[in-house]
Amino acid sequence: MKLRLLRLLLFASAFAWGASVVCVLLPWPMAVLAMQGLGAGELPADPMLNYWVRMAAGVFTGVGLFFLVLGVRPHQYANVIGLAGGMMFVEGLVLLGYGLHLGLRPFPFYADTAFCLLVGAGIWMLRHEASNSGRSAQPRE
Repeated sequence: MKLRLLRLLLFASAFAWGASVVCVLLPWPMAVLAMQGLGAGELPADPMLNYWVRMAAGVFTGVGLFFLVLGVRPHQYANVIGLAGGMMFVEGLVLLGYGLHLGLRPFPFYADTAFCLLVGAGIWMLRHEASNSGRSAQPRE
C-alpha cells in the first residue's frame, strides 16, 4: 500500500513538472497568454525572455520525465527517490520564501508551494518503500 502511495506521488510529480512541455512547444504569443492566465503581468516581446522561458520549461519537463522514470521503476532507482523528494521539498521552501517576499497573489503561488512541500515530504518519507518492497519481491534461494 505504501509503495502504491509512493508511486502515486511520483506520477503526480511527473505530471506537475512535465506539464511545462506546453511552454516549450507553444508559439511565443500563446505562451505569453498562458503565463498571463497563471498570473503574470504584461510580458514584452523580448527574444531573451522567450529563450529563458523555453530553457526553464525544458528543464521542468526534464524533471517531470525524471519523476516518471522513478514512478515506473521505483525498485531500480530506489537510491535516488529520497534525493528527488528532498529536492522537491527544498524547492517548496524556495517558492514559499520568494512568494511571500514578492507578495504574490494566492494562485498559483499557494498551489505550487503546497504541492512541492507536501508531495516532496511524502516522497521523502516513503523513500524506503521502493527498496524494501523490491527486496521482498525478489525470489528466495
